[in-house]
Amino acid sequence: MSYRSLKQAALDLEKHGKLIRIKSEVDPNLEMAEIHRRVFDAKGPALLFENVKGSPFPALSNMYGTHERTEFLFRHTLKKVQKVIELKADPTNFLKNPLRYASAPFTALSALPRRKRLNTPILYGKTTIDKLPQIKSWPMDGGAFVTLPQVVTLPPHSRAVMQSNVGMYRVQLSGNEYEMNKEIGLHYQLHRGIGVHHTEYNKLDEPFRASVVVGGPPSYAFSAIMPLPEGLSEMTFAGMLGGRRYGYTWQNNHLLATDADFVITGIIRKGEQKPEGPFGDHLGYYSLEHDFPVMEVENVYHRKDAIWHFTVVGRPPAEDSSFGYLIHQIVELLAPQEFPGIKEINAVDAAGVHPLLLAVGSERYMPFRERKPEEILTQATRILGSGQTSLAKFLIIAAHGDVPNLNCHDIAPFFQHVLERIDWTRDLHFHTRTTIDTLDYSGSGWNEGSKVVMACCGDKIRDLGTELPQDFTLPDGFSKPNFVQRGILAIQGIKFTGTESYQDCEQLAQHLERFDMPTTPLIVVCDDSIFLGETLNNFLWATFTRANPSHDIHGVHSFTQFKHWGCKGSLIIDARIKPHHAPELVPDAAVSRKVDKLFSKGGELYGKV
Repeated sequence: MSYRSLKQAALDLEKHGKLIRIKSEVDPNLEMAEIHRRVFDAKGPALLFENVKGSPFPALSNMYGTHERTEFLFRHTLKKVQKVIELKADPTNFLKNPLRYASAPFTALSALPRRKRLNTPILYGKTTIDKLPQIKSWPMDGGAFVTLPQVVTLPPHSRAVMQSNVGMYRVQLSGNEYEMNKEIGLHYQLHRGIGVHHTEYNKLDEPFRASVVVGGPPSYAFSAIMPLPEGLSEMTFAGMLGGRRYGYTWQNNHLLATDADFVITGIIRKGEQKPEGPFGDHLGYYSLEHDFPVMEVENVYHRKDAIWHFTVVGRPPAEDSSFGYLIHQIVELLAPQEFPGIKEINAVDAAGVHPLLLAVGSERYMPFRERKPEEILTQATRILGSGQTSLAKFLIIAAHGDVPNLNCHDIAPFFQHVLERIDWTRDLHFHTRTTIDTLDYSGSGWNEGSKVVMACCGDKIRDLGTELPQDFTLPDGFSKPNFVQRGILAIQGIKFTGTESYQDCEQLAQHLERFDMPTTPLIVVCDDSIFLGETLNNFLWATFTRANPSHDIHGVHSFTQFKHWGCKGSLIIDARIKPHHAPELVPDAAVSRKVDKLFSKGGELYGKV
C-alpha cells in the first residue's frame, strides 16, 4: 500500500502489532527520549505518545527502530526502487533483461512531483512554534530540536521543484538566543546542497526562503538523507519509495509539502548567525555550541490529524541506523559507478559513520608482479574526494581477490584480513590539516583535523594471536592489557591531561621495542581496556571517534623517510579521551528513575516491550 499520511502509516504498524500507544502524559523534556532509548534498545515497537505535556499534538518515534520494521514500511515499493537504481548504475541492464526492468521507467516517471491546488491537507490550520512538542533528548541540549526535519530550498529565481534541495539539517526550536515563535536555528555542515543555495542568495537581494517539513508519509524523511545519483531529485525519490507522487503547493511564495504533518516557513537571514547547540548527536557525544544561520519564522502550518515525527540520536546504533541499512540496500550497486574499481563501501555505523570507512577495491595495475597497494590508493583518493565520503577520517581499504568473498560489512573478519597483510612501513598514507566532520571533536579545531588511509593488498605476512610475550611488561601508568580480537590489544593508559600527554604513547612505543610481538600488529591505548574489549562495537566507537590520525597514531620502531611515516612493529592508536573532546552523552539520573516506573510491574509499558 502507499501511505497518504504519517497517521495512516502509524495505523498500519499498529494493525500488525508493531506500534503501541502511550496514553499518560509524558514530558518532552528528557522523559520521552529516555522512553524511546529503552524501547529501541529492546528492539521494541514504534511509539505513539498521545499526550505530550505542553502540546496539543501527539508525537511518534521509533518508526524505523528495527531493520525489519523499516523494510515493512516500504515492502510494496523497495524492489521497484532498487530496479530503478540498478538501471541508473548500468543502463545496459535493460537490454540484458528487459522483462525484469520493464516497469522501472514507469516507476520513475509516475513518481514525479505533482502540484496540488485542491485537497491540500497541510493548509488545515496554523499553530506556533511553542505549541509544537518541545522535545529535548539529552541534559546538556541547548533547547528543543526538530530531529527528523526535511528542509526544502530552491535556487534564486526558481519555482522548478526538480531543482529543489531537500536535506535533513537539524533545527533548534527554542533556547539560546532564539526569540520564541519568531526565530529558529538551522544547522547544516560541509558538503550539503543547501550551502550552494545559501551562497547564491548571498549575492542577491532576493530573500532566501525555506520550508521545514515534518512528518508526511515515511518516505519523506528517508528521502531527505538519501545520497541520490545526479539528476534524481529527493521529491522524485520520495514518490518512488512511497508509491505515491510528492504533492506540493505554493503559499506566500513558499513551497509546502501537501501531505506533510507540519511545515514551518520562513526566511534565512543573510549574514546573521546565532549560537546553536549543544546537541546530543549521533557520534555518542554532544556537538557543541557554534554559530549557525537563523531562520525568521513566518507561519507554521499543520494538517488536521497532525503527528509530530521525531527520533532520538546518540551513541550508535540508534533509530537512524536503519537509514544507513536501507541506503545500503538501495545503492549498493551504485558504488562501482560512483567509485570505479570499488566493489563495496561500509561507512561503519557503530563508529559514528564518518570516523571509519571500510572499502574493498580492485588491484589491476601490475598483474605480472608482486601484489602491493597501487590502484587501491587511487581509489582511496577518489573516495576522499567525493561528497559525504570525503568526511571519512580512517579509511581502511583492501584489495579484492586476495581471498574469496572479502566483505567489508563483516567487520571482525575484515579487520583480521587487513591486519594479516598490512605493512605498517609502507601502507599508511596521511592527510594532515584538512577538513573532518563537523560533529567530530577529535581533531585540532572545528571541522579541522586529519585523515589516514590504511591500504592492504597481497599475501598474508603474519599470523594474529592473543598471547603476549612471557616477559611482557608495561611502563608505569599503563595497565590491564586486554585483547579485543586476534591481533588487536587494548591497553589502559595514563589519563590524558594536556599536550604533554601525547608523549605517553611515544614512551610506550619505546618501551615495547624490547619485545617481539609479531602477532599483535595493532594496539589501542584507551581509558578502559576492559570496556574496549567487551564488544566489537565498543572497540569501533571508542577507537575511531577519539583519535586524530596525525596526533594519535604512534608506532613501535617508528621512522620518517622523505616525509613518509611508518613503523616496523605494532601500530599504536591513542584513543584516550582528551580535554578538547566533546562530552559523552549520559542520561539524566532523575529522569531515568522516573521512567523506571513505566517499565516496572504495574507500569504502563510493563510487558509491552
